[in-house]
Amino acid sequence: MAEITMIEAQKRSGRFNIYVDGHYAFPVSESVLVDFRLFKGMEVDKDLESQLAAADDVSKAYNRALDYLSNQLRTEKEVRDKLGTLEIPPETIDQTMQKLREMSLVDDGQYAGSYVRTMMNASDKGPRVIRQNLRQKGVGEQAIDDALKQYTPAERMTVGTAVAEKLAKRYHRQAFGTQQQKIRQGLMTRGFDSDEAGAMLESLELTPDVDEQQDLLAKQGEKMWHRYRALSASERAYKTKQALYRKGFKLDDISRWLADFGESD
Repeated sequence: MAEITMIEAQKRSGRFNIYVDGHYAFPVSESVLVDFRLFKGMEVDKDLESQLAAADDVSKAYNRALDYLSNQLRTEKEVRDKLGTLEIPPETIDQTMQKLREMSLVDDGQYAGSYVRTMMNASDKGPRVIRQNLRQKGVGEQAIDDALKQYTPAERMTVGTAVAEKLAKRYHRQAFGTQQQKIRQGLMTRGFDSDEAGAMLESLELTPDVDEQQDLLAKQGEKMWHRYRALSASERAYKTKQALYRKGFKLDDISRWLADFGESD
């Protein structure tokens, strides 16, 4: 049976060359050297050599994974995908993932909890968007459900109301109806549900500035009136009223403005 005749440290830290019967045979990592308790004079057969090669492949993949995990938490899917891009065989990836789980270096439940806390404290996103993002990262539904428990209704109300206030300032120069619609839409786009968006909007207690709204209506109305100048008077008035209503102005206010505008015109 073949015998290890020399174990030589490589220039690269943590790697060793194994010589069998006086000839270079294969390299191994320090972890494989320790796990298999390799020593000079140890007998080596083909089966053991195959085991050493497989273990060394896992060791190299494990170190690649550690490099990828060094800057931030990752999900299992992210680590698997990364190792896949390095053309590491699926069976080696499976063994590597098992080792990472045993060392608690990948934990989708822990990742989801950390992600939710970060999004709560540093973003304007609601639960629906957070759930979608975690799904895309490969996190399972149960882990997501557990993590989102910390995003309480009170926390969502605080985050969403702050978003609603910013949106109100952004759209304050639009028709009051449009302003409210866009605030609600913006909240739902960010992941809050319809009922929550309504409560957040209501908490702002917005009231229209009558003079400002009249000025906006007059400005938009004159613009529409000019756009439809080629139409008959009745059709022109109808098209103008329709366009202003779509922009969020009230029908009574539109009719009143058209009547006053018609007299002055």
